[in-house]
Parts: sequence; C-alpha cells; structure tokens
Amino acid sequence: MKAAGAMVLIELENVGKRYFLHHKRQLVAERLASRMRRDRVSFWALRNVDLRIRAGESIGIIGPNGAGKSTLLSIAVGVSEPTEGTARREGRVAALLELGSGFHPDLTGRENVHLNAALLGYSRAETRDRLDPIIDFAGIPDFIDEPLRTYSTGMIARLGFSVAIHLEPDVLVLDEVLAVGDREFQQKCVERIAEFRRQGKTLLFVSHAPGAVETLCQRAVWLEMGRVRRDGPAAEVVAEYQNHAATVSASA
Repeated sequence: MKAAGAMVLIELENVGKRYFLHHKRQLVAERLASRMRRDRVSFWALRNVDLRIRAGESIGIIGPNGAGKSTLLSIAVGVSEPTEGTARREGRVAALLELGSGFHPDLTGRENVHLNAALLGYSRAETRDRLDPIIDFAGIPDFIDEPLRTYSTGMIARLGFSVAIHLEPDVLVLDEVLAVGDREFQQKCVERIAEFRRQGKTLLFVSHAPGAVETLCQRAVWLEMGRVRRDGPAAEVVAEYQNHAATVSASA
C-alpha cells in the first residue's frame, strides 16, 4: 500500500499524442510533401489524459485494442514524447514494453544484461552482483553467452522480465509480459511481481487479462478511444469494464 503523501513518480498532465497517417504506397517525395501540408490525415492515440502514480502504487491499464494503452506506457517511461501536455518522471524506471525491447540481437544474453543495466545507471560491478540471479530466474544458463538472435521467443521473454525485475527499479513498467512464455514461467512472474509489491515498489502494468490486473494491482485505469473512462479500485474498474465488453459483444 502507498503511504499517505507518497512521492509522485510519474505524472501525466493533459497528455495527448497525435500520429499522422500516409498511404503505404506513397513515394518518399510525396511523403515529404505531405508533411509540409496542414491537411494531413491524423488521429489522436491519447487525448486529455491525466494520471498520477505515487510510490508504492500498483496500477493496471485496461481497455480494448487501439485504446492507447501502449502509447500511454511509452510516454510514461519517456520512450515517446506527448504532442500536447506534460509528462514528468522521478526515480529509476525499468520498462519491458515489448518483446526484446532494449536488447540488441547481435549481442549475447550476458552482454544485453550489462547494456540494460548501464542504461539504468548501474556500474559493471553492480551488474555482476545481480547477474547470477538474473540468469537463474530466466532459466537459460546454457544460452547466456549466445547471440540473442539465436533465442526463441520464450527465452527472450524470460531474460527480458528477469532483467527488469532484478535491477530493482523504483517503477516497473510491463506491457503484456504475462502473455508470453509457458504457464510455469508466467506463475514465476506473478510471484516475483507480488514480492516486488511487498517491497513497496511501484508497478504500472498493461494487460488484456482483467483477472491479472485484479490480482496484481490495487488500482486500474480504463482507457477507451485514447481517453480515461474510469480510474479507481481495480476490482470495481475491472468488473465495469467486463460488463461493458459483454454488452458490446452481445449487441454486435
């Protein structure tokens, strides 16, 4: 549970993110000309989003495909900048936004661990202290010195999650990580996330599995067409979202 008056680690204020569209078969010159015009076709992936995440909170982001969940995460961790509004961050943030994010396919698993740790500000000595637990949790000791391009999807998922959780971030940001890997590994992830929460750390988690959000998170944010539709206790928001989804499906 978060302490009263806990520090705000991530704050999004009136955030919007706009993307411009172009036809796939446009020539390069046509695309450049299109960028100069004011009549370009665009859409807002996010609009008027306000979100404050305090130290010790565990927050799940839910919503249908195209609701803006992954865009919200990318802005929250600083991978993408908002078109409008402001995004502020405090502390060390470890993010696993997509399979293999932050990894280089030509580097070995071991080298990728050191690369990710360096990006978070760890020294080589500090990373070496964490290396064995990372490899043990991932369960890939025989492949840790092989190039990442030789890894299976499941192996990459194992290593990515293990790196993120063992680097002891102030905020752990996960995008659908529990959708990859076998059931045993998924259970290990759930148990490790629960331990992370017991340590008073902060979790921001996107999932299409409402049950996982309800299990792992105290609070849930429901996104619909790029806007926050509901923000509140996880059990309440998940129940309302599921009822809405069932109603939409029945009327389709």
